[in-house]
Amino acid sequence: MPSSSAWPVHSPFAKEHFGRGKAEGEADAVLLVLKARGLEVSQAERDRIVACTDLGQLQTWVTRAATAEKTSDVFQ
Repeated sequence: MPSSSAWPVHSPFAKEHFGRGKAEGEADAVLLVLKARGLEVSQAERDRIVACTDLGQLQTWVTRAATAEKTSDVFQ
């Protein structure tokens, strides 16, 4: 059995659902970093973060959340 954690995703169904799980994890990371930093997230901001499925965008938001002075800075 291969020891690699990489899973080849080939079918459109698998790509959609595998990608969705990764996006949910990144969205959770954005919210967790903001919470850990004591920044209050509005419902509209939370909805925007959770609805995002673009992994690149979510990763950018995680990075910005680490240094944001206010939650709106994440979306600049």
